[in-house]
Amino acid sequence: MITRRSFIGTLAGSLLAAPLAAEAQQQARKVVRIGYLGNEPVTTPIVAPVWGAFIEGLRELGWVEGQNVTIEPRFSEGKMERLPDLAAELVRLKVDVIVAAGSQPPVAAKQATGTIPIVITNMGDPVGTGLVSSLARPGGNVTGLSLLTPELIGKQLELLKEIVPGLSRVAVLRNPTSPIHPLSLREAEVAARSLGVQLQVLDARGPDEFEMAFGAMSRERAGALNVLGDGMFFLHRTRIAVLAAKHRLPAIFAQRQHADAGGLMAHGSSLRDNFRRAATYVDKILKGAKPADLPVEQPTKFELVINLKTATALGLTIPPSLLLLRADELIQ
Repeated sequence: MITRRSFIGTLAGSLLAAPLAAEAQQQARKVVRIGYLGNEPVTTPIVAPVWGAFIEGLRELGWVEGQNVTIEPRFSEGKMERLPDLAAELVRLKVDVIVAAGSQPPVAAKQATGTIPIVITNMGDPVGTGLVSSLARPGGNVTGLSLLTPELIGKQLELLKEIVPGLSRVAVLRNPTSPIHPLSLREAEVAARSLGVQLQVLDARGPDEFEMAFGAMSRERAGALNVLGDGMFFLHRTRIAVLAAKHRLPAIFAQRQHADAGGLMAHGSSLRDNFRRAATYVDKILKGAKPADLPVEQPTKFELVINLKTATALGLTIPPSLLLLRADELIQ
């Protein structure tokens, strides 16, 4: 039997629940907007697998493009001077979060906004560039994943010395506009002293300066080349590999895609793994977490990739210890 009191209570409860249910449905229907700022279109064959890992990571967490997520991609296509305008465009679109890949895009995104959360996917030195206060406590609107690129320079020089007999002089190709290359060079100089090798530092701000840089390497009789991790170098990786082969320079890089393009070796963190893990940051932020409270993660997966075809062309014999025990992948 329904009493007057119970009827009134039920009616009041229904009236209170109605707006809450409507709000929940509205939130369920809400489509979030993710901005992406990078150097190379995600549709290119070399970047697509890396970007696909991010999309897979989002999907596993319940975020599906075309259903509850819209992605706004913006790319510099090697023209770094475009990044500030592209970042400002994402801010005007009022995206919920910006995913920024590489070294220069995160800096451009940070300069464009101090409020929209920014997730970095592969930044070499977020502390040294001022993007975050510390890895453990970012303290602002930026968080994500560090590449630890500077700390890997010493290991890359060690690998070159293992492969090139009697190596005493190593050319280092840097982009003077890169915010992380000053730290990378400091780490390289420390490692070079301990390994007993001399460094020859050469600049290339764009692809039109590659020929001059490689000509200087040959004149100074460099025995090998270390190419620092950089978005512009990544975009022109095939041309750099061709020039290294032309000048018969064994070269090592920070990303495996350089070895795929014909470079001798690559040693660094996995970009695919980093992009997949970036999806977890986006998920937490979309669910209410603040970037300032999410520690910047360091890489957990590293890979050593050796291009055996390039080694043969250079007349190099790869030590069995590298081939059998330490290499993650051999490109035939």
